[in-house]
Amino acid sequence: MRLSPNLRGAFFMAAAMSLYAVNDACVKALAGEVPLFQVIFLRGILTTALIALYLLATDRQAFVLPHKERILVALRALAEAVAAIFFFAALFNMPLVNLTAIIQALPLTVTFAAWLFLKEPIGWRRLTAILVGFCGVLLIVRPDAEGFSVHAGFALLAVVCATTRDVLTRKLAPETSSMAVTFATSAMVTIVAGIGSLFVTWTSLTFTSGSLIGIASILILGAYLTIILAMRNGELSFVAPFRYTSLLVAMILGLVFFAEWPDAITLLGAAIVVASGLYTLHREHYAIPRPTVPKPTGKS
Repeated sequence: MRLSPNLRGAFFMAAAMSLYAVNDACVKALAGEVPLFQVIFLRGILTTALIALYLLATDRQAFVLPHKERILVALRALAEAVAAIFFFAALFNMPLVNLTAIIQALPLTVTFAAWLFLKEPIGWRRLTAILVGFCGVLLIVRPDAEGFSVHAGFALLAVVCATTRDVLTRKLAPETSSMAVTFATSAMVTIVAGIGSLFVTWTSLTFTSGSLIGIASILILGAYLTIILAMRNGELSFVAPFRYTSLLVAMILGLVFFAEWPDAITLLGAAIVVASGLYTLHREHYAIPRPTVPKPTGKS
C-alpha cells in the first residue's frame, strides 16, 4: 500500500522525534563522565563516516550539491551544529523531559519566524496562540524561580537555532538530495565540536561510554535523515503535530532511566506549549488557500 505524502511525513516526523529522544538519553547518560565536546565530536565522526560509506556504496553523485543550494545547506548545517551544542549543554545539567518540553515550542517559533522575517500572514488567533505558548515555556524555565539556571537559557538558544534550521530546510529545492544535506549537517556538527574539543581535557572511554556514543551515532544518523524527510513530505500543518512524540518518549525515558518526573508546574507549562502548538497548526490548516469548486451552471 502506498502512503500519501501526509502520512509519510507524519511517520518520518514521529520516527525522527523518537530517535532524537533516545539519542538524548544516551548522551545524557554520559554527563559527568565524558566532556560535552568530546561526546559530540566522537559521535559526529562515527555518524559522518557511516553516511559517507552509504553514499559511496549507493550514489556518489549525492555528495555534489547544486551550486545554488550550497550556501543554504551550509547555513542550515551551521544552525544545526550550534543548536546541538546549546542543547547538549542544557541536557547535561537539567532533566530530560524539562528540556524536551522547551523544545516543543519549535512549531510556535517557526510560525512566528515565518511571520516576522518572511512576512507570511498568520492572523491574530495564531499570534495569540504563539504568545500563550511562550507563556508555557516561561512556566517550564521559571526565570523568577529557584529552578531557573543558565542551562535553561541554553535550551532557549537551542530553540532559536533549531527554528533557523527548520525555516532553511523548507527553502531547499525538491531535487536536493536529503542524504547530501544529512552528510553536510553531520560534518558541520563534527567540525564545530572538534574545534570545541581542543579546549577541553579528554577522558578515556570505558566499554559503556564507548557503546553509548556508538549507539547515539547511529540514532542521530536516523534522526537527521528522517527529520529532513518529514519536513519535505506532506503539509506542514499535518506533519508538525507529530513532533510532540518526543515529549512522550522523553517522559518515559526520564522516568525509567534517570528517575526524573516533572513537577506540576512543568507539566502545566508543557501542556500549554503543546496545546498552543496544536491550535496554531490547526489554524494554519484553515489558512491554507483551497481550490474553489466551480458552481453548477445547470447546463448538461
